[in-house]
Formats: sequence, C-alpha cells, structure tokens
Amino acid sequence: RAEYEAECRAESECLSGAESGAKSGAESRAKSGAKSGAEPGTMVLTDYFYDAERGELIDLPSQAVQTVNTHGTGCTMSSALAAHLAKGCSLQDAARGAKAYIAGAIADGAAYEIGHGHGPVNHFFLNKK
Repeated sequence: RAEYEAECRAESECLSGAESGAKSGAESRAKSGAKSGAEPGTMVLTDYFYDAERGELIDLPSQAVQTVNTHGTGCTMSSALAAHLAKGCSLQDAARGAKAYIAGAIADGAAYEIGHGHGPVNHFFLNKK
C-alpha cells in the first residue's frame, strides 16, 4: 500500500506540477472520505475532480455499493463526462453529472451475474424510468 501511495503521489506531482510532500488539503480530504466499518448502504465514497482552469478541487460523493460489477467504470465515467460537455455543461457540472451517471449504473447493475470475475455496470439504467 505504501508503495502504491508513493507512486500515486509521484504521478500527481508530475501531472500537476505541484509538490505533495506535505499533506495537501486534497490528500487530507481524500483520506477522510470513507470510514471503514460502516454499515452497508451507509458508507459514502468520494471521488475528487480537479478543475485546473479554476484551480478548484470538486468533491464527487456517492453511496458505496457492494458489488464486483465494476468492469469498465473508468471508460464509462470518461464517456459520460464527454457527453455532458457535448451537451454544453460546464466542466464542473459535467464532472458531477458523470459521477451521478456512473454511480447509478453501478448501483443498478450490482446484482448482475454475467460471466466470471468483474461484471459490467448497467449502462441502460436510465431507460427503466
């Protein structure tokens, strides 16, 4: 775990140009997001989106879902972000909309039993409504 955190810190410094040797506000917030031992359905996980144009870190919280069906979540989040931008949303609103979409897709597809290992999220959950 320490090795992974060091790699992430180095990558973050490279991408942002900022040193993260001291605890930054983002690191403190990231570490305080999820609490272990929470009851299922009550744990909130928070992703963070950095808006480099504004220099702002955006919290993107969602309810944790216990599932192995997380295959493709990164690609889905990226596509949802691009779709929201194409609809004319601001960068921050697009990030919030993409997070809401992927959180819904994960939650709705949590019980899928498809194949072996990590299954897909339900990309079509909005069509149910």
